[in-house]
Amino acid sequence: MALWIVIGVIVVVGLLVLTTYNRIVALNQRAEQAYADIDVQLKQRHDLIPNLVETVKGYATHEKSTLDAVITARNAAVSAQGPAAQGQAEGALGAALGRLFALAESYPDLKANTNFLQLQSELSDIENKLAAARRFFNNSVQEFNTIISQIPGNFIAPMGGFKKRDFFEIPQDSRAAMDKAPEVKF
Repeated sequence: MALWIVIGVIVVVGLLVLTTYNRIVALNQRAEQAYADIDVQLKQRHDLIPNLVETVKGYATHEKSTLDAVITARNAAVSAQGPAAQGQAEGALGAALGRLFALAESYPDLKANTNFLQLQSELSDIENKLAAARRFFNNSVQEFNTIISQIPGNFIAPMGGFKKRDFFEIPQDSRAAMDKAPEVKF
């Protein structure tokens, strides 16, 4: 009888380990997929920005420093790796884009340009999709980090080489620059 109890306990523990490991793998894959979704939105954003800058260049030729800042921020964002670095680079890019749109306020012809309006609308749409993708990613990371921190996941995760993942966050210094309203001068 004791043998059957030991076998039963071993089977239950084995099933618990197996289901927990599979849950960790599934949540890790979900976080990977969510991060890939962010990459897709960022690529679309990065591809759109040069067109936007070129459109503005035709109207605001003497605003070279603002245009250069947007391109520099875009290039930094394209080359950033990992959620932390991407969050920081995207924060700087968002601030530079804010200055670009504030610049557009100084040029009524540019504000009325159909191409500029379309690009601005596309960028706004991408920003909304990107915000949703970031929320989904951060939720996936939170679920993953929770399961590998709780018992029995905290024992099983190291055996599978799973470690806590970073959230996609915009650092505080970049957030402050984005929250500040850009100046519009006429």
